[in-house]
Amino acid sequence: MQRIDGQSLAKKVQATVAQEVAQLKQEKNIVPGLAVILVGDDPASHAYVKMKAKACENVGFYSITHSMPDTISQDEIIATIEMMNANPRIDGILVQLPLPKHIDTNKILEVINPKKDVDGFHAYNVGRLVTGLDCFVACTPLGVMKMFEEYNIELRGKDVCVVGASNIVGKPMASLLLNAEATVTITHIHTKDLKAHTSRADIVVVGVGVPGLIKEDMVKEGAIVIDIGINRIADGSLVGDVDFKHVSPKCSYITPVPGGVGPMTIAMLLSNTLKSAKARV
Repeated sequence: MQRIDGQSLAKKVQATVAQEVAQLKQEKNIVPGLAVILVGDDPASHAYVKMKAKACENVGFYSITHSMPDTISQDEIIATIEMMNANPRIDGILVQLPLPKHIDTNKILEVINPKKDVDGFHAYNVGRLVTGLDCFVACTPLGVMKMFEEYNIELRGKDVCVVGASNIVGKPMASLLLNAEATVTITHIHTKDLKAHTSRADIVVVGVGVPGLIKEDMVKEGAIVIDIGINRIADGSLVGDVDFKHVSPKCSYITPVPGGVGPMTIAMLLSNTLKSAKARV
């Protein structure tokens, strides 16, 4: 069993981004800019945005966070996004999810200029992903693909089970895997027999937010398991959607939680923002 070390790979990606940012600044006088909209006072969202700001600082980005109260109106958020769409210093716009219930998330995401949609959530980019065209791809699934590449894991012809069908993770993950010529099964909350699908898969990718959902008897010997879930349990520790202790001995490769997919999400956000900045020239 080999652990896939997302922490080390994320540092490697960030070092490459920092090098390219320095070159872009020297040759074109361009500094990539990322703007984040943070609504409300959810502690997890605040912690995540703080990590993003620190990562931007580390690679030499310009970054700004627009913090708003959870009573903010939808029109005020839209006005802020439109202002950033028009700002030439901003290459990436990110709306931290989830938003308060009175806000229409889809409508907010649609306002972002697709060329600045570094989270890859705009319908324009989703459509291009599905059809295999160049686009911005959701950062977490993109990070998983980077892991497969780094560890020379062949996807062509492999049976892959994606557990979870969210717009942010499951669906874009499935599209990336299809584009890589894997055979993909997508399961979700209404799937009748989850084990029947996961137990025959060469690769299982899970991201649903249910601690320990994937048990030892649900994966075959030698499977590759990618755990995107991150859950804080009663004792305060962080765990994934996979019962790591019992599942890992059966795996050829597995991602730990924490230290697996999580760090790659921010690394890919930086990579996407750099890609957008390069398109300025």
